[in-house]
Amino acid sequence: MNLRYGYILTALAVFYFAPVNAQVKPKKTTAKKTAAVTPAAANKLGDAASKTKQDTTKKTDNAASLSEEIVVTTSYKPVLADAVKIRRNPDLEDTSPFKAPLSYTSLDKRLEKDNEIQQLEAMKRPPERDSVPTNNYVRAGLGSLKTTFAEGYFGNGKDEALQVGGYVKHFAQSGTQFEKQNESRNEIGVFGKTLIGDNALNGRINYKRRGVYFYGFNDLNEALPEFDPQRQTFNTISAEGEMAKKYTGAEKDFTYAAKLQGYIFSNAFSAKENNLILSGFLNKTVKQFYAGLAASLDLSTQKDVAYSYNNSIARVNPYIKLQGDQYKVDAGVNIVKEFGFSDRFFIFPAAKLEFQVIPKYVRLFAEATGDVNKSSLKNFAEINPFIGENIALRNSVDQLNISLGLKGTLAPGLGFKATFFRNSVKDLPMFVNAFDETGINNKFAVIYDSGRSRVSGFNGELDFKATDDFNLFGRVEFKDYQLNTETQPWNLPKFKLTAGTVIRITDKVNVNGSLLIRGSTQDRRINGEEIVGTPIDSYVDLNGGVEYKATKQISIFVQANNLLNNTNPTWLYYNNNGFNIFGGVGYAF
Repeated sequence: MNLRYGYILTALAVFYFAPVNAQVKPKKTTAKKTAAVTPAAANKLGDAASKTKQDTTKKTDNAASLSEEIVVTTSYKPVLADAVKIRRNPDLEDTSPFKAPLSYTSLDKRLEKDNEIQQLEAMKRPPERDSVPTNNYVRAGLGSLKTTFAEGYFGNGKDEALQVGGYVKHFAQSGTQFEKQNESRNEIGVFGKTLIGDNALNGRINYKRRGVYFYGFNDLNEALPEFDPQRQTFNTISAEGEMAKKYTGAEKDFTYAAKLQGYIFSNAFSAKENNLILSGFLNKTVKQFYAGLAASLDLSTQKDVAYSYNNSIARVNPYIKLQGDQYKVDAGVNIVKEFGFSDRFFIFPAAKLEFQVIPKYVRLFAEATGDVNKSSLKNFAEINPFIGENIALRNSVDQLNISLGLKGTLAPGLGFKATFFRNSVKDLPMFVNAFDETGINNKFAVIYDSGRSRVSGFNGELDFKATDDFNLFGRVEFKDYQLNTETQPWNLPKFKLTAGTVIRITDKVNVNGSLLIRGSTQDRRINGEEIVGTPIDSYVDLNGGVEYKATKQISIFVQANNLLNNTNPTWLYYNNNGFNIFGGVGYAF
């Protein structure tokens, strides 16, 4: 027992005295301090004690040398810093991505190391919308204002070597505001196209007939007798044939074309006009350069009770064109020779420049041109069917037409063209009223602003085709006239807006619409020696139609015209028809 106690006291002395002396204080006494016991001395004492087997618990001198009284003042309390709190809420959502099980199949294919361009496989042609194509189509209908309508189109089918077809059209209406406010249009034609070697041949023959009455009368004439409007008819037989080299896309290609066309025109009285035009061009392509020559010979004879004219024009237009990635330049001259009742010679510029302002989107263009405009009985009748007899004929001259503008694409499917122009015209033609000998029946004549007239303005065009099922288009014109001899641009509007749309709602329903807004004009009235302007108000013409395809062959249509019922006159004393509607059935076969 004594030996065991010695070991215990030795261990306590080493544990408390050596490592924890910073926290224990020896008791202050007057006794003599005992020498510190080293580990080596402790081992020796232990060995001696084990040999002598002395009881160390007794207060002997040897025991005093092995122990020391120690007073513990406090217990060991470790001091820890305050805990750092994490102020963040746990994310309870499971954001681990879902990984679907994947399976791989190896390709049994040989690796090709051929860097040469391979031949492309032909793309399959998309299926046609109509599985059964039709070559012929007819439709007919009836409506208000005694409207009769019929048209038909005929073709031989999908033969790439030969295309032959024809068409017929009929439209007639009778207004209710005036006696015999009637109009009829009839047209028939045939056409053909074929390929012979490297040349494409096409031609057509047409017949047109238009009938109207001179129902406009002077409402200011107090002594108005019984009024019986005269009938006017216009008949035109026309034909044309063309031969042109097929486009091949080859470099340094030589291209050419020749065209022969003409017509025979007459009205219900004594006016007649015959016209024959031979035209063509030669063009040679050398890399970016195009050099060519265009020419035409325009032969005409014009007859009425008071005259018989030969009015012919020859034109030659040599040109050279240069085209690059960002630009296109056309440079040439237009050489014009008149012969017949007028004998004059002109050389006009024929130049055009285009430059890519925004590549692939917007192009800047500028033009400078000039030409002689033939006075034609046929053209005058198409513009104003209420012209009288012995129309004065004088060729007008575009001395210099300058235009500057932008065109291109604003967005996918949205095309535009904006043009500012200034034209110098000599002998500008205008329509004016010309009453017959009774002073009642209004027939129009043609007068000319002698000298140089200037026409300035702006043209804007917009075409939006969002998809194959929606198309919206429009054109606006602003014009300002500076005349030389006349006080007003008689019957020439300064503002005109035309617009239209075609909407394919479903495979069975199509909708169409059109809008015409014409600004106000003036016609002259001679009061003694004084010329007085007579205003003609502006008008709006809004039209719309719907077509329903009941089957692949049968369709039903409805067309409504002048939805706003605007009956303002187009020409002095010649008013528009009011609201009218007609419909019918179409058949494809």
